[in-house]
Amino acid sequence: TVVAGASWCSQARVGVRSGAVRHNGLSGHLGLTIGQWPVTVGGLGLLLWIPMREKPGLGTLGNVMVIGPTLDLFLHWVPATTVMGWRVAMLLVGIVINGLATAAYIGARLGSGPRDGLMTGLVRLTRWPVGWIRTVIELSVVVAGFLLGGNLNVGTVIFVLTIGPIVHVLLPKLIVGGPVVDHGR
Repeated sequence: TVVAGASWCSQARVGVRSGAVRHNGLSGHLGLTIGQWPVTVGGLGLLLWIPMREKPGLGTLGNVMVIGPTLDLFLHWVPATTVMGWRVAMLLVGIVINGLATAAYIGARLGSGPRDGLMTGLVRLTRWPVGWIRTVIELSVVVAGFLLGGNLNVGTVIFVLTIGPIVHVLLPKLIVGGPVVDHGR
């Protein structure tokens, strides 16, 4: 589902997700595909979990090892369109799918992806709301990607500003067996 949301955002061609900006910048400098970078960056991102004592799980492994390569394949299946109304619709649907998928797999308690574990760890340590923490993480990823030469557009800005609030609202509704984090105010 995360891959579907990512593909829809990418194929809307009005801006990409924040991670894609970073991966695009890295690809331009160091090679590899957009789908290969999530594996590399995700593995390195797990190192940030150590001081926060976040615990990986099956979902973590799946996020790091499966999403990137699957994204490379999926981008060929989701058609791009030139009609602006459809492009905006694809972007918005992709953002909602991403938020729903993120909340669902964190809520399933099978292990978060690298960025999501960073988010839940920071929420637990700071007691700040999920929406704020996620927005700051997404913004920092976009800035780093842009500085690396990654491309962005208005759709990227919309993604950065909406994904955190979407996860904030959906996460408490999709948690299995009690809170994963105190998702803040």
